[in-house]
Amino acid sequence: MSTHNEKLHKRRPRASSLHRIETDKGHHLTGPFMVQTPLGSNTPESCDSPVSSDSFNMIKPKGGLVADLLNARWVVNPVSSFKLLMIPVLLYINWELLAPYVAPGLPNPVAPLLFISYPIPDSSPDDPRYGKGYLDLAFLAFHIVFYSFVRQFVTTAICHPIARYFSIKKQGKLDRFGEQGYALLYFAVMGVWGYRIMGQLPTWWYRTEYFWIDYPHWQMKPELKRYFLMQASYWCQQFIVLALRLEKPRKDYNELIAHHFVTLWLVGWGYLTNLTLIGHAIYMSMDIPDAFLAFSKLLNYMGFHKLKVGSLAVFLVVWSYFRHWLNLVILWSIWFEFDLIDESNRVWAPKTGAWLTWWMKYQIVFPISLLQLLNIFWYYLILRIVIRSLRDVKVDDVRSDDEDDGDEDEDDDTEDAKED
Repeated sequence: MSTHNEKLHKRRPRASSLHRIETDKGHHLTGPFMVQTPLGSNTPESCDSPVSSDSFNMIKPKGGLVADLLNARWVVNPVSSFKLLMIPVLLYINWELLAPYVAPGLPNPVAPLLFISYPIPDSSPDDPRYGKGYLDLAFLAFHIVFYSFVRQFVTTAICHPIARYFSIKKQGKLDRFGEQGYALLYFAVMGVWGYRIMGQLPTWWYRTEYFWIDYPHWQMKPELKRYFLMQASYWCQQFIVLALRLEKPRKDYNELIAHHFVTLWLVGWGYLTNLTLIGHAIYMSMDIPDAFLAFSKLLNYMGFHKLKVGSLAVFLVVWSYFRHWLNLVILWSIWFEFDLIDESNRVWAPKTGAWLTWWMKYQIVFPISLLQLLNIFWYYLILRIVIRSLRDVKVDDVRSDDEDDGDEDEDDDTEDAKED
């Protein structure tokens, strides 16, 4: 009998995996929308945040900059990442001040780290264009460090004080609040920037035929190139943190790894094969709904549950349009408008910038389809979150006395996961 009960106990988590996702406070999508613990409660602290409290509370680097470089902790240590940032900045300033007297006319060797490279000489000064090359990797590397610092600074110096103002005291919730605050800032800025850039392009509001007309699009507007590389730096930084497990992994670790891997696949191939126009369109379709998602999560953490329901309703419309409708429009364009590329450029000829031979159509469709499948899974979770929010919201008192039980359940879930 006892053996039978043990088998049932082990089988139970697998039988209710979807329910566990929906009630998992560590899940990046569902967790932040669970009803929060009453303000000022004395419940046990627990943290399924992807960021451990140790990584956020570092004031002084343990072992110094050299140690952080060796173990890659500079990615999550704001002190070390700031020092790394300052090295090329100071070298650049010193060169600008001293070079006119020592080596006049010699270009600043540090400039590719801070600024985009490869201006096209014969492009118009009023409307300059840029190519791409290996020095773009230097820009990418510097801005991975840049995002490492900004992420930790925004989280600890800006978001944590705001969270404490709203009586959020537990380290786990402080970390999650900081994570969503950083996400809101990043995706809102990049969404607005992407919108501004699209207004300068022939692809304005997803005129998809221009993804292919006049391909290869290897001569980029400077703002488009900077935007594309900044996006690539952000996702590289996020992937490094996840892949090296520099922060406490989430329970949905595999989902996030898959998402980041596919995103970097699209970023890398899009930039390499001169598909920056379609890449920019995909970025925009992802960033804008993510900003609304982060905002809704923050409202829930701050206890504005009625506002959260309204925000979720708006978010659902935005997500449906951008992450599904527009992505399906892009997939349709790849499949049916690919042949708008001039036949002379539907070849594998990297020297001319043309990479889109016939089989590249499938290479483009596949990762975007994978991303869409992942979005559909998250969309299903989002719909259930919205339904649950509409059902659970209370007009008079949105916080019950029973909410502390969630922390104990979370601990139980963690133990179950360990036993599995």
